[in-house]
Amino acid sequence: MTRHPTDRASLERDCSVDLLRAGGPGGQHADRRETAVRLTHGPTGLVVIASERRSQHQNKEAAFERMAERIEAAQRPRKRRRPTRPTLGSVKRRLSGKKKQGEKKALRRGPTD
Repeated sequence: MTRHPTDRASLERDCSVDLLRAGGPGGQHADRRETAVRLTHGPTGLVVIASERRSQHQNKEAAFERMAERIEAAQRPRKRRRPTRPTLGSVKRRLSGKKKQGEKKALRRGPTD
């Protein structure tokens, strides 16, 4: 897997910035300016949106910080899962429960001719 740099200059180079109008609460000031910022990272296809503030500049800063965090999280190696088996006692309990359930259902059936 290729490592993608997360410094600001690299992110500005690799991301496309879209400005949009933020929905949601905000009253009379909500739908006046395009203050929400959507960043799309070209190499990875990751997308983040920041629309909490009324300032486009503050939203852009927040979006770049989120993008850096998201890229670092995507590049972090995943922990290997150690395969586990159920204990012998739990297997026996499960099978005895299934057997009891089957016996109950067998009693519900009518007599066979």
